[in-house]
Amino acid sequence: METLPYGTWPSPVTAASVAAASPRIEGALLVRDHDGGEEVWWGETVPAEGGRTTVRRRLASGEMQELLPAPWSARSRVHEYGGGAWTAIDRGRLAFVDKDSQRVWALPPGGAPRALTPPDDDTRYGGLTWQGGLLIAVREVHQNAGIPRRDLVAIATGERWNVTDLTADSHFLAQPALSPGGRHLAWVAWNHPDMPWDRTELRVGRIEAGTVVEWTTVSASAATAPLQPAWLDADDLVYLDDPTGRWNLWRMRLDAELAHAPVAPADADTGGALWSLGARWYGLLGDGRIAAVRTNGRDELVVVDPATGDAQTLPSPATAGVTVEHTAGTRILVSGSGPTTPSGLWLLDADHPERIDTVRGGESPWGVEWMPRPRPVTYEGPRGPVHAFAYPPTNPIASAPEGELPPYVVFVHGGPTSHVGGAASAKIAYLTSRGIGVLDVNYGGSTGYGREYRERLRGQWGVVDVDDVAAAARGLGAQGLADPARIAIAGGSAGGWTVLCALTGTDAFAAGISRYGVADLRRLAEDTHDFEARYLDGMVGPLPQAEALYVERSPLSRLERLTTPLLIEQGLDDLVVPPSQSEAVRDALAENGVAHAYLTFEGEGHGFRRAETIVATLEAELSFLGQVLGFDPPGVERVELS
Repeated sequence: METLPYGTWPSPVTAASVAAASPRIEGALLVRDHDGGEEVWWGETVPAEGGRTTVRRRLASGEMQELLPAPWSARSRVHEYGGGAWTAIDRGRLAFVDKDSQRVWALPPGGAPRALTPPDDDTRYGGLTWQGGLLIAVREVHQNAGIPRRDLVAIATGERWNVTDLTADSHFLAQPALSPGGRHLAWVAWNHPDMPWDRTELRVGRIEAGTVVEWTTVSASAATAPLQPAWLDADDLVYLDDPTGRWNLWRMRLDAELAHAPVAPADADTGGALWSLGARWYGLLGDGRIAAVRTNGRDELVVVDPATGDAQTLPSPATAGVTVEHTAGTRILVSGSGPTTPSGLWLLDADHPERIDTVRGGESPWGVEWMPRPRPVTYEGPRGPVHAFAYPPTNPIASAPEGELPPYVVFVHGGPTSHVGGAASAKIAYLTSRGIGVLDVNYGGSTGYGREYRERLRGQWGVVDVDDVAAAARGLGAQGLADPARIAIAGGSAGGWTVLCALTGTDAFAAGISRYGVADLRRLAEDTHDFEARYLDGMVGPLPQAEALYVERSPLSRLERLTTPLLIEQGLDDLVVPPSQSEAVRDALAENGVAHAYLTFEGEGHGFRRAETIVATLEAELSFLGQVLGFDPPGVERVELS
């Protein structure tokens, strides 16, 4: 084994291989072919093709095929974050939302796509599901000003365009579920200023002549956030809710009493932040049992008997970011990743735990010896415990000189209402295999630890998140696991905001990497899209009453304190955080005489999808860290610091 300084270890984990590794799954279904065989369909982003989302399938024979050919890309822009951009419909056809036009199209086997919705530049569709012979979707119509109009619709799949309104009556609607027999529709709705993890309503409507003629709110409480309704039978509804502070399974009988009862309550979350219309935390099995994800830091998959409340853990390769994509009979299609298992798609069986069928991904191209094993850690912050996952430097052929402590990068997830689990990641291995540790922090405000932890950030964005990442970094150094003088911080979007706030408000970090980070709260409130238009009401305060707080907390208001070297990465097509915010930070760094680099990427929006962008950013970040933290990484072009 070779002895080399941390940060300089040789590694087969190249930036190009990271860009090609670990598919990003965008929904998956079990589909019956014309002979009754079972196919698996899934959506997948293709970084090498500009980040387009294709749909692929595995035939009953095991052969893999691409269903959606280039240049088509299935991506919805409903709520900007989309989700549910494709589904399987009748006669083996694929229905999908075209990224460019936002129209819904149908692709028959061996044929060409045909539009199912009329051309309209102001209209978007998402959350596609095929239920009871109906193609149901969320429709979003953008008018000249004000809140877009959203409704649930049924889209005809024949030769003539016909989009039928089902129901509206709220700012946001999601997760429609048609009862067996088609007499009722259940869905989740919410209104500004709430976000779907704050408060939502569970609604049930009666259907006559193909539309909802009347509906009622059936939520047990006005202070909770029910999610994902599904029908056990024509009158028995199961759903998720968090009156106890944890999202758990609940059920309700559709009768005069509307009695609500918990199903297998647990001190863990079955549920999370509804950023995507395709999010699913459980699925119904053919015999009435329920396959569900439970999250308490890490994820586990359980099979629940609603009649007895019994819950049995089902072995799964995925323990982080787990989605129950689809269920059929006793089979469960799940996506996610595990401690040494990169992201993938697996087919499990509730009655045969030993059967784990890898459909896509789930394997490291470099071998598990190059993947760091995440370790859950907790540090004490000013407002309570701070949860994180530590990934130590990991390399089977190199080690550091005795007595040297490694540099670390503190990762700050976006959202901020989101969550990271301890899972194998090619991007993390890119650093750890070179001798750079990673600490992935679930700061206060993250999901996966209950409502109290999630609401720690309420009114405190830019305060609690900063205190928590700084406490985690200092705790890491105090344990002797990292060199306290060589700890950097990196994050994108809301994570980039925390990076900028930490660098202007603490001395815990030696370097920072901001990817399309928020720098000006007032500008964010003015420019952001409708889904997040009132997000800041809860995280900071409503405008104009809280304007002074917006100014005080924004990094742009205290750029004179920005004295730490910083790498800024920005998509030029970003509509959520426009380039002007990153440019203002760049200008302040130049004025302050602080080492920095500003990298821009054409064709990239809020989040990087293209292979060439992923390669460029990974290599630039490694070079930047080496220059600032004092090591010379081999094999990467030196990024110029101003």
